[in-house]
Amino acid sequence: MTVVLTIAFAILFFALIMASIALHEVGHLIPAKLFGVKVTQYFVGFGKTLWSTRRGETEYGFKAIPLGGYVRLVGMYPPKREGAKQTRLTRIADQARAFEWEEIRPEDDGKLFYQKKTWQKIIVMLSGPAMNVLLAFLIFLGINVLHGTYQPTLVVEQVSQCAISAERAERTCSDDDPPTPAVEAGVREGDQLVAFNGVPLTSWEQMGDLIRANRDQPATVTVARNGAEVTLPTVNTVLNHVPDRLDPTKFIEAGFFGVSPTQELTRSGPVATAQQMWSMTKQSVVALASFPVRVWNVAVDLVTGQPRDVNSPLSIVGASRVAGEISTADELTVANRAASFMSLLGSVNLFVAILNLVPLLPLDGGHVAGAIWEWLRRQFAKLTGRPDPGPVDTAKGLPLTYLVGGFLLIVGLVLIAADVFSPIRLF
Repeated sequence: MTVVLTIAFAILFFALIMASIALHEVGHLIPAKLFGVKVTQYFVGFGKTLWSTRRGETEYGFKAIPLGGYVRLVGMYPPKREGAKQTRLTRIADQARAFEWEEIRPEDDGKLFYQKKTWQKIIVMLSGPAMNVLLAFLIFLGINVLHGTYQPTLVVEQVSQCAISAERAERTCSDDDPPTPAVEAGVREGDQLVAFNGVPLTSWEQMGDLIRANRDQPATVTVARNGAEVTLPTVNTVLNHVPDRLDPTKFIEAGFFGVSPTQELTRSGPVATAQQMWSMTKQSVVALASFPVRVWNVAVDLVTGQPRDVNSPLSIVGASRVAGEISTADELTVANRAASFMSLLGSVNLFVAILNLVPLLPLDGGHVAGAIWEWLRRQFAKLTGRPDPGPVDTAKGLPLTYLVGGFLLIVGLVLIAADVFSPIRLF
């Protein structure tokens, strides 16, 4: 029964991801129609058409391969410029341009995407990622309001007995491991941390930052114990390798004290949700910057049979599998399962938005970059008294489109293979 439920929840999660992608495309569709762009197709999926219906000039439907979606905006490529020098690049661009212009009619003049104003192009392209950001915000806000999230407090839950590097797989203390500074200072479970080297503490994250920055220098900790504040003996924090805050796969040398916080379920509102998403955004940007390396490491581990890093990237298949396992985990309450399931959905939406903002074609950020470059060229022409250079020929970016598209396809296949044959295990 557990296996059946796991599969069912995995399928449900996959369906919700597809719904998120469909709404991403709606984000492009609505402003495009508002600005008068001719839109001929809105489809979820790729490949063979399973079902479609036409409303006005737009065909809406579903295709056989549910791994994405698209909105077809007519006139993405401007007309061929007469007298342009013929190169291999221009020939590729002209072939794609000719294919698109086969369906363009004289009455479409003024409705083509390349003819729209810069700000309109930017809004059309940014509205897709904005939809995913909105979905993520609503999901996390719902979790924070209805269930809450576990936040570390300044109350000590556990005192580590010895200093073990975070990189070391074996977590059991040996006779050669020195005691932690927390043990030497006399910190007890249940103590509330009040001050570190005279600095009043307001959050666990602040405490962690102070400890890391202290490296191997003297540290004096004040705690609240049995209703009274107690200043503990001064000890030296020690240098250790700890996970980087923005990239948990990377270990940095920093100060270490040896205490773990009590987690408290805390409900919050829109401001805290926005702050939470900002922290997640910074982590996602760092992860995206090293994305090719992470995928390469996944491929190497898959081929060599090494265990999968729990922080490695996932495909949609892997994320769905994790969601299914979370939904049936005996270690979690029903409420915590639901919150974790939805939190994973919110995280995927946020990452999809950030990925699409990368300024490379065919991603939305690539089209935004093209629109901004076009505006800059025109402003420079005005300032220098030169004629309007015209729209940027995005058709010339097709080689980059093919390169990025091919890379994403390979990445998808590698991650799907890893998620099938070497899945991440959370429990």
